[in-house]
Amino acid sequence: MTDPVPSSLLQDLSTEIARIVAGAAGCVVAVHSHRSRSSGFIWRPGLIVTADEALAEEGDVAITLPDGETVPAKLAGRDPSTDIALLRIDRTDLTPVPLETGSIAAGALAVVVGAGEGEPMAALGVVSRSGGPWRSLRGGEIDARLELDVALRRAAEGGFALDPAGRAFGMTVFGPRRRVLVIPSAMIERVAPRLESHGRIGRGYLGLGLHPVSVNGGVGAMVVSVDADGPGAAAGVHHGDVIVAWNGEPVRRLQSLLRALGPDSVGQTVTLGLRRAGEPEEIALTIAERPAA
Repeated sequence: MTDPVPSSLLQDLSTEIARIVAGAAGCVVAVHSHRSRSSGFIWRPGLIVTADEALAEEGDVAITLPDGETVPAKLAGRDPSTDIALLRIDRTDLTPVPLETGSIAAGALAVVVGAGEGEPMAALGVVSRSGGPWRSLRGGEIDARLELDVALRRAAEGGFALDPAGRAFGMTVFGPRRRVLVIPSAMIERVAPRLESHGRIGRGYLGLGLHPVSVNGGVGAMVVSVDADGPGAAAGVHHGDVIVAWNGEPVRRLQSLLRALGPDSVGQTVTLGLRRAGEPEEIALTIAERPAA
């Protein structure tokens, strides 16, 4: 008979990871939509956050709970720009996951927890990037650029990432070229309540098609189309006008102008500095909410 192997740091690490996963297992669920399997987590009683991109556009949605029971779910709201969707179930006795809204450094270990058919799925990785705000391909302003070096199963998308203390710092999603990104907890805590109350995230709308142009050595946004029913037309913006200033600040990049059309911009009145047939003009425009697609 061989002697018992003494406890080691590696064994201690393994035990701690298993403890973290077991503690999180009661908050994570499997999400079944049309030809799609993903994960989600209990955000508030009766409400589940999941990855919008992993959720089918139509058809029924079902949730497999931590105890193995499968229940129907209804879509409460979705925001493709931030990849956050909210589902509603007729169960309010489940434990929500506490979201940690602080920052996490590059190099920190991360434990990813998803669910499959009532069983937790786990992966261990490292935070490979922890950067500042960024804009998603669908136009959402994300609080922080968090990337994980981790092998994530497709069915685990929409689960959450935990720091070494077992605190959930965001939802795991797939980015371009299957990079594993994390939608930060602070972002979820801002977007999910709006989805619960309104079903969608309203964003600013000018009713103008814009194209970047050079103006006297600087940058402007030429109006190439005008929605006849939009706020631009109501304010008197014409096809061919060039926007060179926004509330007195020069337009340096078209992307910067578009970033100003976030959820908080709806209803605001801005002053557009224009060039019309070479002559300066100023127009007050009240930003509307972008129509639903």
